[in-house]
Amino acid sequence: MRILFHHRIASRDGQAVHLEEMLEALADQGHETILVGPAGFDNASFGDSPSSIDFIKRMIPAALYEVMEVGYNFLAYRRLGKAVKAFKPDFIYERFSLFLLAGVWLRKRRKIPLLLEVNGPLYEERLRHDGLRIKWLARACQRHVWNNVDYVLPVTEVLAGDVRAYGVPDERIAVIPNGINPKRFGNAPSVDAAKAALGLDGRLVLGFTGFVRKWHAMDRVIDFLAEHGEGMNLHLLIIGDGPVRAELEAQAAERKVTHRFTITGVIGRDELVRKSAAFDIALLPGINDYASPLKLFEYLWLGQAVVAPDQQNIREVLTDGEDALLVDPKSPAAMTDAILRLCQDADLRKRIGAQGRATLTEKGFYWSTNATRVVDLARKAGA
Repeated sequence: MRILFHHRIASRDGQAVHLEEMLEALADQGHETILVGPAGFDNASFGDSPSSIDFIKRMIPAALYEVMEVGYNFLAYRRLGKAVKAFKPDFIYERFSLFLLAGVWLRKRRKIPLLLEVNGPLYEERLRHDGLRIKWLARACQRHVWNNVDYVLPVTEVLAGDVRAYGVPDERIAVIPNGINPKRFGNAPSVDAAKAALGLDGRLVLGFTGFVRKWHAMDRVIDFLAEHGEGMNLHLLIIGDGPVRAELEAQAAERKVTHRFTITGVIGRDELVRKSAAFDIALLPGINDYASPLKLFEYLWLGQAVVAPDQQNIREVLTDGEDALLVDPKSPAAMTDAILRLCQDADLRKRIGAQGRATLTEKGFYWSTNATRVVDLARKAGA
């Protein structure tokens, strides 16, 4: 098939990973794809965020920025229309963005099936975290888009419930979680080789990948290092960056565990594979209640013992005591208690890591599986 991917992603981060992995999986299956979105995205490096957009957000009223987001649709529609005319896609696959209407406009005019990937209820997200000024318009846009595509593809059953609440019928909802690309992670070194490359030979490595924020509670893990690090020869490796980096580094210095703490900053995807292979215990200390975390599937593929919050979206993937230790996200001590248990029991780490890898295969959490499902749905929609 000929598949047009449409998006409004500005930053090249985890959002871009989802798009790129789906594009690669579809190409591997013989489909032809093109990507249509904001200028400059294709040439950005991983971790890049356009400073011009950040500047505009700072300089103008929030309500005016939202009006500009709506206005972007006229540019997007023109760009999308030209791409459709030249490429003649069988269907459009779009990543949902709040205020992005161009895809549904074109679907209606050109009668092209449109499948919508939804990673979060963006109206509610922005209302809670960033603030929205034109609330009625934002909510109306979310409702309109979700109800005017052929299929909505939320990443979890929890998120599917949010989609249903906007009036989308079950027959047009298909849950497609994130997954793993074995080609990329198949080149991962052994745990010992990864540790040696990082100068961590012999250490028991606690690991986290991603953009670390306050609510990830990494400060508790640093306190854990201060209490148990020497006796158990521990090391905390954070692969990524984030707004609390300076605080964590200051805390590590104050608790005298700087030699047992590494934070890499933003790195490329291939380097992430090489470094994250060093984890013995992989941490997912906090996540919103509807997400499908990319890092979780990477941890499972690498056969690492996972500590994650005991909440519904995570239970869609994991079972406590079998392929992970799930902990009460409201209990400050629960995560460190689970880490201590795994640190003290090598057999438990090995068993949970092996079952996690098996779960990945048993439940089909692969980008190739996702690509097959997307194409099947597109055919049902008339592509």
